[in-house]
Amino acid sequence: MFRRLFWFFTGATTGVWATVKVNRALRRLSPDSLAATAADRALETGARLRLFAHDVRAGMTQREGELHDALGLRGKTDTPGLPPARKETRALSAQDPDFPAPRRGITHDAANETYRGYENRKDEH
Repeated sequence: MFRRLFWFFTGATTGVWATVKVNRALRRLSPDSLAATAADRALETGARLRLFAHDVRAGMTQREGELHDALGLRGKTDTPGLPPARKETRALSAQDPDFPAPRRGITHDAANETYRGYENRKDEH
């Protein structure tokens, strides 16, 4: 008797676990979720490229100033038209205004069993 109950509950637990895994995978691979993920990654890549370009411009300005000083072409003033060299290196973080919010797609609220992100959608029936 206990043997049958054990295997019954083992099978039921495995079924629930598999159902939850499949539902999560389907939700993660839905077109809306994939589009939100792609958009987030594109925005993050754009922000990283902006930071890289700023670092390159700052390094270029600094090196140009060093060369001008070494050759005696001018005093210690910044080159007009280029941004001044950065003093500190900015760390990539979630609070950085150049980076997008962590997730803008459809999110699941497990406590209320609701999906946020569908509020402004029209039904396409």
